[in-house]
Amino acid sequence: MKTSKPLYIKVHATDNVAIVVNSGGLPAGTVFDDGLTLREHVPQGHKVALVDLAQDAAILRYGEVIGYAEQAIARGSWIEESLVRLPEAPPLASLPLANKVPVPLPPLEGYTFEGYRNPDGTVGTKNMLAITTTVQCVAGVVDYVVKRIKAELLPKYPNVDGVVGLNHLYGCGVAINAPAAVVPIRTIHNLALNPNFGNEVFVISLGCEKLPPDRLLGEGGPGTLPIKVVSDAVVCLQDEKFSGFQSMVAEIMKQAEVHLARLNQRRRETCPASDLIVGLQCGGSDAFSGVTANPAVGYAADLLVRAGATVMFSEVTEVRDAIHLLTPRVVNQDVGKALLREMAWYDDYLALGQTDRAANTTPGNKKGGLANIVEKAMGSIAKSGSSAIAGVLAPGEKVAQKGLIYAATPASDFVCGTQQLASGMTVQVFTTGRGTPYGLEAAPVIKVATRSDLAARWHDLMEVDAGTIATGEATIEDVGWEIFRLILEVASGRKKTWADQWGLFNALAVFNPAPVT
Repeated sequence: MKTSKPLYIKVHATDNVAIVVNSGGLPAGTVFDDGLTLREHVPQGHKVALVDLAQDAAILRYGEVIGYAEQAIARGSWIEESLVRLPEAPPLASLPLANKVPVPLPPLEGYTFEGYRNPDGTVGTKNMLAITTTVQCVAGVVDYVVKRIKAELLPKYPNVDGVVGLNHLYGCGVAINAPAAVVPIRTIHNLALNPNFGNEVFVISLGCEKLPPDRLLGEGGPGTLPIKVVSDAVVCLQDEKFSGFQSMVAEIMKQAEVHLARLNQRRRETCPASDLIVGLQCGGSDAFSGVTANPAVGYAADLLVRAGATVMFSEVTEVRDAIHLLTPRVVNQDVGKALLREMAWYDDYLALGQTDRAANTTPGNKKGGLANIVEKAMGSIAKSGSSAIAGVLAPGEKVAQKGLIYAATPASDFVCGTQQLASGMTVQVFTTGRGTPYGLEAAPVIKVATRSDLAARWHDLMEVDAGTIATGEATIEDVGWEIFRLILEVASGRKKTWADQWGLFNALAVFNPAPVT
């Protein structure tokens, strides 16, 4: 944040710490307008004590306890992460449910985008051919064919935006009947149904995998809809009709052209904003995430909900420590119980792996001023805005309702993105303070920088600069509206994200908590 005047941000009236705004931080001896004097250099985004803190005193940010002082900390001192002791996570059993349900905000009418209407009623923001794989063994073949299709076939079908191979590390050597196997199976199943793929299902299988096409497509498990298989939908590489690799390739190319011809007939049409399915995520977070980018995205989320759209926020470990702030917002007891169910499931999952929530945060998060997962969680949930939470999805479940939805996913950027795609996301908004070239080929990703420094340095990777909120140049409302309008432009294909422009796409990473045998 380029400002010469020493500035700090105190989020809540009860906070006893604040974060330094200035680029490069501020040196010892810096005096703020209120008389606070720094006792040592404090890096940008890092916390300074606003009062003398005794050993074991509660450290308050966002009006919440983010930790306890490991030793006495003098006013004006840098509170670096080793001085903050992690508090216990909120117990799930005693949390209030649906006791402070937000009143719906006035409807937002008249906003539209140009999307691709699908036979099942969903609307895509891209027109892509997706090639689903039943097993990792065929990934090399699919990658080879995708290159051929892009070079040889796509020029003949100008209305098709591209082709993507839905590769994953699953399908063989796996216990597909294990209870947790439902997660990767329905994820792969539902990926094929993403609205950006036009309801064209095209599958490449090997033939000897434990997850054959009929199991993957026909059953899929809870949270899925059966996929109707047509004659040109599946190519099995072990079919005895093939003689050599090129024979397989020729068949795949032939069948791909059938799908491309149908996709090429599609055209964008004017659709209400209520047809959007927007995923929200943050990665490479810093201390500014919770005061600039995430609140602005939260404001945009409220606008989308008001317009009748579907908005998903996720990342279980980045919600768990703020869960007591979310349970009062659920629309009813059932939604609240579903939210607690997903938190408890993940608690058990981490315990089984002999780790805990302290494994999150990353070194980059800490360098950006986040002391621990509690502080990170308080900033993360700001993406959810202020609307009532209308529903909860288990990992990989397909969304089937409007409003603000909690889609339970791991916090890992690429895993979360994959799981949101499986749930039906057609546009993603991604906030970052440390910076990331992250992108998804299947859906456009709008990246929002928390700091103006990052936005300027990564000017051809970031779409929105939310750092202006910290310096007072813009309000949360201003940037929220900017993000909302940009979503409509990107969804309409009128504006390309930087990731799409450069072709920066992360691999799909299916969440697999099931055993591998």
